[in-house]
Amino acid sequence: MDLHLHDTMTRRKRRFEPADPNRITMYVCGPTVYNYAHIGNARPFVVFDVLFRLLRRAYGDDAVRYARNITDIDDRIIAKAQEAREPFTAITERYAAVFREDMAALNVLTPSFEPHATGAIDAMLDLIDLLVANGAAYRAASGVYFSVAADADYGRLSGRAQEDLRAGARVEGEDDKRDPSDFALWKTAKPGEPFWNSPYGQGRPGWHLECSAMIKSALGETIDIHAGGHDLIFPHHENEIAQSETANGAPLARYWLHNGFLTMASEKMSKSLGNIVTVHDLLAAGHRGETLRFALLSAHYRAPLDWTDQLLEQAKASLDRLYGALQRATAAERAEPPAAFLEALSDDLNTPRAVAELFTLATQINASDTAEEKARLAGALRAAGDLIGLLQAEPDAWFKGGADDAEIDALVAQRVAARKAKDFAEADRLRAALDARGVIVMDGPEGSAWRRA
Repeated sequence: MDLHLHDTMTRRKRRFEPADPNRITMYVCGPTVYNYAHIGNARPFVVFDVLFRLLRRAYGDDAVRYARNITDIDDRIIAKAQEAREPFTAITERYAAVFREDMAALNVLTPSFEPHATGAIDAMLDLIDLLVANGAAYRAASGVYFSVAADADYGRLSGRAQEDLRAGARVEGEDDKRDPSDFALWKTAKPGEPFWNSPYGQGRPGWHLECSAMIKSALGETIDIHAGGHDLIFPHHENEIAQSETANGAPLARYWLHNGFLTMASEKMSKSLGNIVTVHDLLAAGHRGETLRFALLSAHYRAPLDWTDQLLEQAKASLDRLYGALQRATAAERAEPPAAFLEALSDDLNTPRAVAELFTLATQINASDTAEEKARLAGALRAAGDLIGLLQAEPDAWFKGGADDAEIDALVAQRVAARKAKDFAEADRLRAALDARGVIVMDGPEGSAWRRA
């Protein structure tokens, strides 16, 4: 497979060449578990799940090692715990469990590793030791800081100049650091905050350090792919690069991938702005995870995507069309995805073009005159769906899939009985009741089936 990915560091599309084709390593920055994940948070996990699937197809399931972390200690977590008067671990365990449930509903595969920040404290302290030893970090009363001046190439991922980075870099409670752009590796604990004992006093790790330590522990000093949202380029990924490469003397990642923002009314979706809709609420409102996934993949991952009711309606209608084609074909074994579909995904995860190939297959199924040809095309459609994480339900179940399925089954059975008894008035009444529920009844020689309109 000739896979090309847009590398943020070099600002161009590059052919993917792993350091070791028998051991592909990928890390995606995971959630900070203090609240429900909004749909914008979910975009990188869905997008890079497609990459995970594609890499496994190309190199083998066992060859791909994918780590997606859980940030379970953070200022926001501490604030939430203090507000709720609960241990911070109760907050993180609850929301980590919800996050996993939400991701499963979106057909996101479980990563190879799911390191927790609180499980990597020793690895973080080891990194701090290295940085202090080589003069790149220093101690202050408020914590231990990385000296940005120690990294001559600092800013190369984001393309920002050093003087630009200093503007607005002052953080409350860090008045004793040497330079405004220096960032915390270890934060001295304040009264009432959780802490760990260390050679640098009682405290907790800085956010940027957490990912560097978890990457090194789970995958090694240099990984093939590091990915995340566009908002992580600076300062998070910039700081990861500085501390990891200064400590280890080796590149942190060979390819850097970043997905575009999800917006509402063309404004970035953000908890701080209050313009969010959570995955949890969308699922509770009756939207299927596959519909949400389709919507997230409808635009190229590097482009912005505006989240609207119309987008969801279009995603649902598109999946209806694809499942409709599968419903009109006999069940078939998975076949090879079409070459054009694979070429689209191999071209920097071009999911809009890949989805267009799904519709090409659906059109061919609908136009085919033979059951054998329909089955062959349906097998290819199913295989393509597997690779992009779509079309995972059975068509009949997709078109039902409601809390009132049992009631509708009973109404359809009553109508069949009325028709057999030649009580056509009752059959018509039941048909009207089903129509009112948005149910389409399909009568055939083998009985009656139904689907939602």
